[in-house]
Amino acid sequence: MPPTASGCPRPPSLLVLWLSASTLPSPSAAHGDRLKFRLVGYPRKHNEGRIEVFYQGEWGTICDDDFSLANAQVLCRQLGFVSATGWAHSAKYGKGQGKIWLDNVLCNGGEKSIDACKSRGWGSSDCTHDEDAGVVCKDERIPGFVDSNAHVDENKVEEVRLRVVVGGAKRRMPVTEGVLEVKHKDSWTQVCDLGWTPKNTRVVCGMLGFPHERKVNKKFYKLSLERQKHHFLVHSVACTGTEVHLAACPLEFSRPNATACPGGMPAVVSCMPGPLFTLHSNAKKKLKISANVRLKGGARVGEGRVEVLKNSQWGTVCDDRWSLQSASVVCRELGFGSAKEALTGARMGQGMGPIHMNEVRCTGLERSLWACPFKNVTKEDCSHTEDAAVRCHVPYMGLEDSVRIVGGRTNYEGRVEVEVGPRWGTVCSAGWTTKEAMVVCRQLGLGYSMHAVSETWYWDSSNVTEMVMSGVKCTGAEMSLSQCQHHKVLNCQKTAAKFAAGVICSESASDLVLNAPVVQETVYIEDRPLHMLYCAAEENCLSKTAASANWPYGHRRLLRFSSQIHNIGRSDFRPKAGRHSWVWHACHGHYHSMDIFTHYDLLTSNGTKVAEGHKASFCLEDSECYEGISKRYECANFGEQGVTVGCWDLYRHDIDCQWIDITDVKPGNYILQIVINPNFEVAESDFTNNAMKCNCKYDGHRIWLHNCHNGDAFSEEAERLFEKYPGQLNNHIS
Repeated sequence: MPPTASGCPRPPSLLVLWLSASTLPSPSAAHGDRLKFRLVGYPRKHNEGRIEVFYQGEWGTICDDDFSLANAQVLCRQLGFVSATGWAHSAKYGKGQGKIWLDNVLCNGGEKSIDACKSRGWGSSDCTHDEDAGVVCKDERIPGFVDSNAHVDENKVEEVRLRVVVGGAKRRMPVTEGVLEVKHKDSWTQVCDLGWTPKNTRVVCGMLGFPHERKVNKKFYKLSLERQKHHFLVHSVACTGTEVHLAACPLEFSRPNATACPGGMPAVVSCMPGPLFTLHSNAKKKLKISANVRLKGGARVGEGRVEVLKNSQWGTVCDDRWSLQSASVVCRELGFGSAKEALTGARMGQGMGPIHMNEVRCTGLERSLWACPFKNVTKEDCSHTEDAAVRCHVPYMGLEDSVRIVGGRTNYEGRVEVEVGPRWGTVCSAGWTTKEAMVVCRQLGLGYSMHAVSETWYWDSSNVTEMVMSGVKCTGAEMSLSQCQHHKVLNCQKTAAKFAAGVICSESASDLVLNAPVVQETVYIEDRPLHMLYCAAEENCLSKTAASANWPYGHRRLLRFSSQIHNIGRSDFRPKAGRHSWVWHACHGHYHSMDIFTHYDLLTSNGTKVAEGHKASFCLEDSECYEGISKRYECANFGEQGVTVGCWDLYRHDIDCQWIDITDVKPGNYILQIVINPNFEVAESDFTNNAMKCNCKYDGHRIWLHNCHNGDAFSEEAERLFEKYPGQLNNHIS
């Protein structure tokens, strides 16, 4: 019985309801059996892993049904750690074998042993190893604890690398071929190649961030390797190819005093990098990544919410039974390695569209997620709070070595310094925006940019004073600042040169999305008298021809609609400007916290603008929230402004400037386009979903909107059709 997206177990079955907490027995170890415990699995550290218990002469696992932090507290103490900091469900550290000893364990956290907690009893379970529980213990040992209970794995394999042994020249990143080495007790050892198979190579390449393996010329390496001394830790490996870590494969370790790798040599591995990490343009053309799977909302390369394309419309995947094997299929088809983590509970933010898949069960060998068995989703099955996400292994590129931030109060902020040739220097702040700052934070592995700082005199704590880069212009998707456009010859204005560029990074960010159906449902035309539009005219909410109208007589024709703006990210959306700089508008009696919050445009099918509108942030606040989420922002009494994660700000159709002035627009077919946060003033985890478009038909008296959708909700083919033939998209996606 898998847990819910939030990590909490699902409602129990009728049988488990009957075995309620008050009636569940304590599984006291019979016949004086002494329990032993160990942490195993992958990827793991010494203080976390799949929890296994030794009972009646056999190692077994514990099911994640009803598992809690209180259970983890008891188990971590039995392992010799002072406390628990977390727990894991759905076999995060891999599936165990043999017995599932305990199920529906209910501890209060103070028990001295797990057998003092309530449960179904030893060996009674309705689980599979897909539901094996893990624990994360605080890395602090209990003073004086004798570790006789815990299992210590002397031959565990935690890290792998490829060592280049042929050719003395410095190899370009990423390293795709070399001698396989595994880390053991702070030293690197080799693996014997006797019986080595492509399936083994596939697992190693996946750990190193590569989607595919390729053949290697062993003769090319043989002579060089024969001249070197070797220490073999692993004698043989027998992977199936579906494992996400070498430690999950059956391994035979070299025995002391035995001849190591007789007649063999160290295993040599060669991997095929994905398109993002391929240096040769010709090779990039041959490598294709999936066009119907994508990742959204991740801070780093190779992570994000999983979205799949069905009937030309993008949707999410429900996290029921979401596993490392299924996550690895996604990672590999997108040009990365195997999965580091299969994330549940909308950990990378919630989607807004349909949910296309549920209970995906991949073996790990499939070439596409669509090739895996899955169930279609009903409304009762899943919600977007259960959107699945992944973190993939990506190749080490060394990109973080050529940029740094210095002088900040924390490691997440400071003045940007880059390495250009042999020199380190600062970056010109002219034109420095959120997009450039985003690239720096990503390159350093620090998440998102919350602020692109252009005056960093208060961070000037470095000896570096020379400026070495100017004219930086990024799309925001680059992996490093060097991939962005910049001046070949340094050219920085004196005022900008005085203040070098800086950043403030954050692990999480907001993500605003317009609810497209609300726009479509609320649209109408109003002929509003001019004498009721003085305030709107002051705020430039009317078209230019309004200035020459016969005030206060006559009227303006307004296209009106409501906007419901959701924050589906992982941080609250807050105005960039502090409240000290908000502007009071006496006419409407409110503060503006952003100069431009939304653009409204009416376009012809070829993109020509025929009418426009805009709205400053009248006041950002939480109008409503999803169940269980409390409002944090309210405009009344000069309150804090923002939109909480899981809430939305509703601008009703009857609010001033919530319109486009179409007085001068002729009847015809148009496209209505709305863009939130158009100037990227506030950082978001995903800017591609900030635009919304609708087909619009205007006959001079009435108006119809249809096909309203967020800018990245349809496939590229459907989007091109939308722009070319307004009104034809319904037939295409039905």
